[in-house]
Amino acid sequence: MAKSFKNKPRKNSTKTPKGINDDIEYIRKWIKKQPHLHIRTDDYFILRFLRGCKFSLEKTKQKIDMHYTLKAMIPEWFQNRDPEDPKIREILKLGVMLPLKDADDKGRRIFICRNSVYDPKEYTIDELTKAIYILIDVFYEVDEIHQITGIVMIMDLKGTTAAHFLQFSPSAMKKSTVLWQDGYVTRNKCLHYVNVNSYFESMFKIFSVFLNEKMKSRIKMHGSDYEEIYKDIPKRIMPEEYGGEGGSMKELAEHWLKIIDSKRKWLLEDHKNTVDESKRPGKPKKSEDVFGIDGSFRKLNVD
Repeated sequence: MAKSFKNKPRKNSTKTPKGINDDIEYIRKWIKKQPHLHIRTDDYFILRFLRGCKFSLEKTKQKIDMHYTLKAMIPEWFQNRDPEDPKIREILKLGVMLPLKDADDKGRRIFICRNSVYDPKEYTIDELTKAIYILIDVFYEVDEIHQITGIVMIMDLKGTTAAHFLQFSPSAMKKSTVLWQDGYVTRNKCLHYVNVNSYFESMFKIFSVFLNEKMKSRIKMHGSDYEEIYKDIPKRIMPEEYGGEGGSMKELAEHWLKIIDSKRKWLLEDHKNTVDESKRPGKPKKSEDVFGIDGSFRKLNVD
């Protein structure tokens, strides 16, 4: 890791380089003492969580534990992550979710998600989600500035149909939401939904139940007016399809596929970072406890 970044904690932080190194070493020693955690302990990985948790050591420990606990509970998304798998590769080539090459004027990284570019009859929700998290995890490995400046998501719903949303069962929605909110340390600055339609509005009523208040406060709904988004994100960094100068979405997908391919070995070995619940001090964690798949949630799942 470049020293210039390693010594940069996060915006508005007074953490010194020595303080950063001391915190990294503290967390590394803590990980090694946990009998149930069989995970990486490199500086880059630990610093990512420290930054995301505002250098709270206790929150960092909880977030690291939860990150791998949740991944272990969802093997259908995090096992056998091979970008050369035909179905996964097709999804990656389509560019369902893509980070833009350039950051905005605030240094934030921008993601565009377009569900309509894939045929819901061709891919399962597990295949789709696995491909998306391959991209996300590789992005985390190669991009460091977002840990300091945060990210903005643009969810473009243009062309989406009922079939796209029917793939997302309440169970899948709950897993995705818990994973994103509790298992990852991404600093979500804003989530823009554009081209909102009635199908999405129906799904969002269920989806929003699982969102925490902080996440809800950062959601902005738009009709078909992209100009509202451009008040927050400079148009020039957007892809050509959105009137910008950032190349085409196809070129962007090819760009990220090359990066993902370069990380294939890492992806195939990442499952070795895991949690052994039989060795967890105290009570082992169960999927139904973490995801709350009971009570009112089961009622939602009936439909």
